[in-house]
Amino acid sequence: MTTVRREAFGRMPPEQGGGEVEKFVLQSDSVRVEILSFGCIITALETKDRDGQFSDIVLGFDTLEGYTRKHPFFGAVVGRVANRIANGRFNLDGKEYKLFINNGPNSLHGGAKGFDKVLWSPQVLPNGVRFFRLSPNGEEGYPGDLKVWVTYTLSGRELAINYQAQTSKTTPISLTNHSYFNLAGQGSRDVYDHEISIEADSYLPVDDTKIPTGEVAAVQGTGFDLRQPVELGKHLQKFHLDGFDHNFCLHQGQDRCLVARVFHPASGRTMEVHTTQPGIQFYTGNNLDGSLKGKGAATYPKHSAFCLETQNWPDAVNKPHFPNVLLHPGEEYNHTTWLVFNTA
Repeated sequence: MTTVRREAFGRMPPEQGGGEVEKFVLQSDSVRVEILSFGCIITALETKDRDGQFSDIVLGFDTLEGYTRKHPFFGAVVGRVANRIANGRFNLDGKEYKLFINNGPNSLHGGAKGFDKVLWSPQVLPNGVRFFRLSPNGEEGYPGDLKVWVTYTLSGRELAINYQAQTSKTTPISLTNHSYFNLAGQGSRDVYDHEISIEADSYLPVDDTKIPTGEVAAVQGTGFDLRQPVELGKHLQKFHLDGFDHNFCLHQGQDRCLVARVFHPASGRTMEVHTTQPGIQFYTGNNLDGSLKGKGAATYPKHSAFCLETQNWPDAVNKPHFPNVLLHPGEEYNHTTWLVFNTA
């Protein structure tokens, strides 16, 4: 049985258009999640440890002000295209489209004002909440009026996030949720003691601006082989890695697949990621630097969280051999990711 509650969370600053921001609290016996109508942001996600004690396992802020200022996409839905597009450019039907450059020479997570920085229209469901917005033709340089629905539903230990979209013109689209997790509880120092596995035989090597080179490389014999669980801190040391910020290539199909599992031995918390998407970006919070004041005055240093962002492959719009990222009029974009929380 899931309960859904809505409450006021704050008001957007006038220079950002004003408007009321609501918070939706979804609660089952084992999971409690809070989601904003601003950016579809997950602001809190509480799960039980093996002793039955709840802790909040996602990074974020206590107030709306934290989210309206610059931050690393904590908990937000990012789009129209998640991840990076090389040089903020792509060609479609003989026309070049130019996007906002906001990550070195590239466009990241939808541009200057992506889906994470706008108000969505909410609709309460029996076991969740659905958010809608129309991204107008030309927004952030992307073609077509894009109707988007993001639906969060909670049943027992499972949080499902469904993304649907329809467009008036052919457009690239890749949506994801950018939550930062620490199964020891947000505000914990690092995630080195977490054990992680990712069901991927290949990954995408990147250049020094984090754009995939185009090669699809086998994980076998490399530090990217996470098919068996590894303890993160020891693994980074062993392979002399500064952290992960890479796309892992998943089995392609529209079926639900278990793609990643994280276990925190000290608390017993586990998290499984299931998805219909062709890729998952594993990011270890390499750019966190302790400068942000988070919930409960916590600071978030480097490697104090991880992200498992299910999505299409980065820069797919410029790489024809990557999975198709284009949505055409008359088609529906429809992907779901399931997060399953348990204890071991």
